[in-house]
Amino acid sequence: MGYAGYSPGSLVADKLTPLQQALRALPLEQAADTLALIEKLTRNIVSNPREEKFRKINLTNGKIKSAIADVPNGIQVLTAMGWVQEGESLVLPSTARLAHEVHVVGLIEAQDHYKKAVAKERASQVRASKVVDGDLEKVRQQMEADRKEKAAEGPVTKGSVARKLGDGANIMRAGDIGIGKSAGG
Repeated sequence: MGYAGYSPGSLVADKLTPLQQALRALPLEQAADTLALIEKLTRNIVSNPREEKFRKINLTNGKIKSAIADVPNGIQVLTAMGWVQEGESLVLPSTARLAHEVHVVGLIEAQDHYKKAVAKERASQVRASKVVDGDLEKVRQQMEADRKEKAAEGPVTKGSVARKLGDGANIMRAGDIGIGKSAGG
């Protein structure tokens, strides 16, 4: 066993980096679209780091506006990656480098985080939307009442009695406890 109860080689969750915090601050409903677009922009820069056209984002562009600029914390994600706002645009300075291992992988992990969050949210909505059948609820209430009644009676104090048979064995017969007896027998 490793330190603090962790097995050797297991990873302990580290504190979130500023980029991870920004990525997880997006609204759940809009996160998928925002992260997909930011991932595409980031992959373009990682693949073509010297290409100037990929280093500028026009925030008034319809697609950019709806998926990033109008989304709460959308621009903060990009500024956490090194983008700088200049008027109606975001520019990635030539000194800033986006790395696949950090930025693209971080975006993919954030997308996974949101997929799990959406699945959890859907599951809780499904559970909340299930209507309890009235008859089923009555049966549950009756079962609970029966349990309480049985508990109020107390423990069983009378039991069956073992009797010695001819060969000396202590075994019970069905007739000793009333099983199999007929009204006349």
